[in-house]
Amino acid sequence: MRETNEEIGIDETQINVLGELTQVYIPPSNFLVTPFLSYTDFTPEFSPSFEVHNIIEPSIEELLKEDNIISTKVITKYGKFSVPAFNLKNHVVWGATALMLNEFKEIVKRFY
Repeated sequence: MRETNEEIGIDETQINVLGELTQVYIPPSNFLVTPFLSYTDFTPEFSPSFEVHNIIEPSIEELLKEDNIISTKVITKYGKFSVPAFNLKNHVVWGATALMLNEFKEIVKRFY
């Protein structure tokens, strides 16, 4: 909740939490992230912080399209890897964000 406010400017009191997703360990930062699925009762106006590269707002249909799951190459201090990613609105989303999005996608598929 704090991170939502800090990173994209949405007041914590305006967020409705649905539940916790699977924790994601991020080796480069040595963080264990606990993502939450939540919503607002309105279309928020985002105020991204310096930590946020882009805000993209794909539709549920776009997220569910199997063609939007791609593989991308990343270079880390450990070497060059091919990793699963999403191509959403001409942005490649990979890493921890892609893991969280994939879990959300699997939840939505049960109901959509």
